Amino acid sequence: MAEINRDDVAHLAQLAHIDMSESELDRMAGELAVIVDSVKSVSEIAGDDAPATSHPIPLSNVLREDTVGHVLSQEQVLSGAPDAEDGRFKVPAILEED
Repeated sequence: MAEINRDDVAHLAQLAHIDMSESELDRMAGELAVIVDSVKSVSEIAGDDAPATSHPIPLSNVLREDTVGHVLSQEQVLSGAPDAEDGRFKVPAILEED
């Protein structure tokens, strides 16, 4: 098992500004050790002859033609707006300007 102890976890928690209880530190040390061992075993199995992959099944993009469909006029769009000004939607200000 990987050599990750509760002091290592406490140090990492401090660097990440995460408050952890004593029991959480102990539990996390065990969990991180298992994770590190799992990554290590995968690294040992995947040799230099294994190609790097991001997904186990090859993916391809499915794209369609970009065609113009029915388009609303500016007047039609703004007719449903609660408020409009100068051909744009008018909304309440949320930021103060200095």
